[in-house]
Amino acid sequence: MTRYRLLSLPMLLVCWVLASPIASAADLPEIQARGELRHLGIRYANFVTGTGDGFDVELIQGFAGYLGVAYRLVYSDFYSVIRDLLGKNVVRSGDRVTLEGDYPVKGDMIATGFTVLPWREQVLLYSEPTFPSQVMLIARADSPIQPIKGSDDLLKDIQETKELIGKRSLLVMEKTCLDPANYGLKGRGIELRAYTKSTNINEMVPALLHLDADLSLLDVPDLMLDMQKWSGTFKVIGPISEEQALAAAFPKDAPQLRDAFNVYLQQIKTDGTYDRLVNKYYPGVKRYFPAFFAEQD
Repeated sequence: MTRYRLLSLPMLLVCWVLASPIASAADLPEIQARGELRHLGIRYANFVTGTGDGFDVELIQGFAGYLGVAYRLVYSDFYSVIRDLLGKNVVRSGDRVTLEGDYPVKGDMIATGFTVLPWREQVLLYSEPTFPSQVMLIARADSPIQPIKGSDDLLKDIQETKELIGKRSLLVMEKTCLDPANYGLKGRGIELRAYTKSTNINEMVPALLHLDADLSLLDVPDLMLDMQKWSGTFKVIGPISEEQALAAAFPKDAPQLRDAFNVYLQQIKTDGTYDRLVNKYYPGVKRYFPAFFAEQD
């Protein structure tokens, strides 16, 4: 009996490892050996449309071709995407971020209009910026709150915009670029209403129009599309954030993959491919962020 138990213990451990769904992140050599790049994308704005295309879909399809491997899109959401990349759940407490648990690793990189935020940088490697953004305050068209006049002082404009919120209800989405904790909006007496009916930022304007709150946060890429889709039904009050960078994100232990992406990104900015993607999916965006796009030329 004792001999049987001693022999079976290693076998049980082997079986447990083989049966475990946990997989470690892969760097460039492992991906090239596998022959496939798994792209974690979220249906959001025109970055990942959900119909097989989008700015980031074409961007990463090109990167897979550059690496000489097959491309696979793996859909995720803003609450799960870091877990799907790292196999760990992100727990945020103020400025402190910890990784907990063990989960399946579903992708090799995130590219989905993913904002570079300080708390995310604690656990991820970011590429060079792929797109600009900014978070704005919006209200229904019939709201008594009027847009700020604006000035050459962005920080002053942000402060003025925040003061207009007062104690009104504000629709936000935690763990995304619309998380109020990112912009010092917690502890100000604002009635924060977390939108939990969906993990899709695209639904913030419809929720605002359905009276889920008095005001809402919204980022510029989504704002550009919603201004066409919901024309005349809402208005932009002013900026909540400074200009932000969007970028591809990688595990901390995949620096070679990140570096290869940066080389590829510079190449397509030089040969005109990047500009064609910007104009295809976000015509007119260069008027919003002239400085960013001037730096890309």
